[in-house]
Amino acid sequence: MTLRIAADKDTGVAVVTLDRPHRLNAVDLATAAELAAAWRELRFDDTVRAVVLTGAGERAFCTGLDRDAVVPQPNSPYMQDDPLLHIGPKANDLWKPVISAVSGMACGGAFYLLGESEFVVADPTAVFFDPHTTYGMVSAYESVLMAHRMPYGEVARMMLMGTAERISAQRAYDIGLVSELAPPGGALEAAVDCATVIAGCPTEGVQGTVRALWAAKEAARAQAYAQAPPLIALGNLPDERQAELFAGRRSGEFRTR
Repeated sequence: MTLRIAADKDTGVAVVTLDRPHRLNAVDLATAAELAAAWRELRFDDTVRAVVLTGAGERAFCTGLDRDAVVPQPNSPYMQDDPLLHIGPKANDLWKPVISAVSGMACGGAFYLLGESEFVVADPTAVFFDPHTTYGMVSAYESVLMAHRMPYGEVARMMLMGTAERISAQRAYDIGLVSELAPPGGALEAAVDCATVIAGCPTEGVQGTVRALWAAKEAARAQAYAQAPPLIALGNLPDERQAELFAGRRSGEFRTR
């Protein structure tokens, strides 16, 4: 198992932990399936009224799709199989509030999870970036999700600068991606505190509010998502060239703002 779920029946809060610290909590195909199953199971657990999502270890919240994952693709620019499209709570029809607690790196496919969370709590170690363009890939779904959470210029800069630049926890807080900066090592505790307050409110009102908030942006998201498969198919470099660029990366060559 690559996912841990701990539910507190007294507070009504469940903590879902990505548990692959040796891979910086990157999502492989097994983890993707576990996440989808977990969200769908939580729909039926009435003792859980709010959820906190976090990553194991200190180095990363999540670094997106595991580079070793093999995802066969149809030979068409109009059809793409994206294993991360169904890892978020909204994609699995869960309308209980989800708060993400971020320490360390959150990059690339992590935005599928952050984009479907109600809000994000981070500690000072958190950094956010998107490596797609550096390695010859189109940032499509990630860009769409973040465009609903950050000012356009900020998300455009993050996506286009690739691995050359990272957004610090403080900058993420300043632009609204992060709603609370917790003390060092305190992101999970702060997120659980928020979730406990929310779980104490009447369930119907909370879930209706979550659904209303998502409704405010889902039409635009759906239209943008429809453009993603051909953009990815036409803009991505061949897998072999992506792998060459990834293998040639140099650690430490980035600025944090």
